[in-house]
Amino acid sequence: MDAEPTPSLVAALDIGGTKIAGALVDGEGRIRLRSRRPTPAREDGETVAAAVEAVLADLAASPLWESAGAVGIGSAGPVDAALGTVSPVNVPGWRDYPLVERVRRAATGRPVTLVGDGVAMAAAEHWLGAARGHSDALCLVVSTGVGGGLVLDGRVHPGPTGNAGHIGHLPVDLDGEPCACGGRGCVERLAGGPHLARRAVENGWRPGPDGDVSAAAVAAAAHAGDPIAVASFERAAQALAAGIAATAALVEIDIAVVGGGVAGAGEVLFAPLRRSLRTYAALSFVRDLKVVPAVTGTDAGLLGAAASAMAGPAR
Repeated sequence: MDAEPTPSLVAALDIGGTKIAGALVDGEGRIRLRSRRPTPAREDGETVAAAVEAVLADLAASPLWESAGAVGIGSAGPVDAALGTVSPVNVPGWRDYPLVERVRRAATGRPVTLVGDGVAMAAAEHWLGAARGHSDALCLVVSTGVGGGLVLDGRVHPGPTGNAGHIGHLPVDLDGEPCACGGRGCVERLAGGPHLARRAVENGWRPGPDGDVSAAAVAAAAHAGDPIAVASFERAAQALAAGIAATAALVEIDIAVVGGGVAGAGEVLFAPLRRSLRTYAALSFVRDLKVVPAVTGTDAGLLGAAASAMAGPAR
């Protein structure tokens, strides 16, 4: 049987703890229409689902909607693509929520593909970004949490449940602090924005008059040369380097693409990350691994969801 043709226009959803974004995306990666709603993350599951449906309704009001052949979803996780369910840590009203079936009904039966947000970012960067042309890559989102996705043998590799490449929960500190996932010493616990900022405060860093204790404020202090802020970013970079090196040794990636809010710190993060990687990635087959910034920015989730819908298999 011939494979189904790739749709030339798809609907994409990017679902996180703060916003639900939607778009109609064409086969060249151009966003033709956008919609956005805040995520009512502290409300019940039906209220969150209603916000998703409102975004889809905005898209469906466009004449372009009839040409949209499929829907892709990139969601905060964990997700279970095999079952079509999501359980985002930061959306407590959704636990094993049947999101694929709900979206399929709202999209009048169109096929729906679900992946985790890290996998969506990997799909976006492989299609249109810094991993384009690379057969084997790890793409990371370093923000409030740390997520990721893999490209193996030239294809995005979501894994059976859509979570493969979730580097944030690789343990890199055997005696480290407990992580929200139930593990201990995870990359996310060391490199996630809130943990990076907390560590700086605990070690004596003090914010400016505005009282901002975010990772962005710590980054600004590090750029200004504050030694405690610099040390906090160096520790985060070390954890990321250990996780990237472990991934490279396991599946032989040749590039790691790093995006997300914490990565916006620039060389304050990337310089110590590259230094630490030289220490951890010492074997001959991982020694030439490159680390580069992501380029798809805040549209990564939408573009990756679109790419996943175009690639299938749809659920």
